[in-house]
Amino acid sequence: MNWTEITVSVPLEFTDAASAIANMTVPYGIYIEDYSDLETAALEIAHIDLIDEELIKRDRNNSIIHIYISECDNAAESLEFLKERLSAEGIPFKTEAVGIDDSDWNENWKKYFHTIEIGEKLAVVPSWEDYKNPDNRTVLSIDPGAAFGTGTHATTSLCLEMLQNKVDSTTKMLDIGCGSGILALASVLLGAENAIGVDIDAQSVKTAKENAEINGISDKAEFIVGDLADKISGKYDLICANIVADVIIRLLPDVSDFMTDNATLIVSGIIDIRKEDVLLAIKENGFTVAEEHYKDNWCAFALERK
Repeated sequence: MNWTEITVSVPLEFTDAASAIANMTVPYGIYIEDYSDLETAALEIAHIDLIDEELIKRDRNNSIIHIYISECDNAAESLEFLKERLSAEGIPFKTEAVGIDDSDWNENWKKYFHTIEIGEKLAVVPSWEDYKNPDNRTVLSIDPGAAFGTGTHATTSLCLEMLQNKVDSTTKMLDIGCGSGILALASVLLGAENAIGVDIDAQSVKTAKENAEINGISDKAEFIVGDLADKISGKYDLICANIVADVIIRLLPDVSDFMTDNATLIVSGIIDIRKEDVLLAIKENGFTVAEEHYKDNWCAFALERK
């Protein structure tokens, strides 16, 4: 079996947070290079004080996280997932990947991304594929480019399943951390009046706008570069935040300012080991859990205000 190795270099103080995000991408673990206490560790563990000169020269200020993606999985999407989550957490980082050629990015997507049917109503179709649509589903045509969000990742598919029955012709939707724009676009195609997506990554916003054009709904879907809801105004009937646990916790105290009286807030991107932390924050900020869904090691909740 072939593997793609992704490495993420971060300052030492961000190692734990970056490792937690890296662990979200693979079920079989990661490994970390950290030479900050090389001499001490050599004495304590190996009981030696003679260390290879090449090790002595290693960077002591940064750690390197190694992630391995099997050929059965989508390495390109895993890399974008990492970039978005690390950026959302404000973690400085550098990434490298062996086996992914940015100049041939679309071919990497095409190798792994094929039409998927989600829930009872939606089909997410790559822009380069034909789909016969035997069940008359709502079709979302998407070209992810260099942005996270095809519907194949559990966090995204959970959101898409949950929002399908929460949209009607009067729905105003907000997608926080929009990535490829998939959640906002799906909401409009399913009948929402309009949708706004916001993301800190300008490339993601560019991709989302292009996907709106592909689906012919640019007049109903707007995408903005910004952090969380700092550039957003107004009230929304449906808000989705498919981000990481810590950012959801940071969002909860203020997000109700953007919700109508009967609004639903869907939060996803929550790894199972952070479930209780998020549930505590949900309770502390006056929300109740109306629905909870699980897939693989991920959790998603539909929230209402008390």
